[in-house]
Amino acid sequence: MAAADFILGINAKLYYGTNDAELTAMTEASNVKDLTVSVSAGECDISTRANSGWRATAATLRECELSFTMNWKPGDAFFTAVKTAMLNSTTLCLAALTGAKDAEYSSGPHGNFAITKFDRKEALEDAITVDVTAKLAKYIAWVDVAGA
Repeated sequence: MAAADFILGINAKLYYGTNDAELTAMTEASNVKDLTVSVSAGECDISTRANSGWRATAATLRECELSFTMNWKPGDAFFTAVKTAMLNSTTLCLAALTGAKDAEYSSGPHGNFAITKFDRKEALEDAITVDVTAKLAKYIAWVDVAGA
């Protein structure tokens, strides 16, 4: 099967597990609404006089941040895992993929993440939700499932 021209966000998946979990052992976090994967790098100035008056930059340490919204859902295993990690300053293993973990061309970061934000929102005419920020604490791999 050839790669699609586009991938819908509704088909993306977030998986979770205990620290250092193998992707095959991870569980889908179905209580997730919108999710953003931010990958960036620090930078250092490597300018020299030999660069004809142009600033030169090199990428340094990379970082990965996941930001997502989920429903406030006590009793939900993923909700409990995220809340526990936040309250105990521990990490949990997450993999944010563009599709199912065994789907062709599925791609995204996999690692242990620290929960650094857990904001409860109580809109008058909406379900109570939680905005979560998870920052990479240990990189495991960038998942790229091969196509057939």
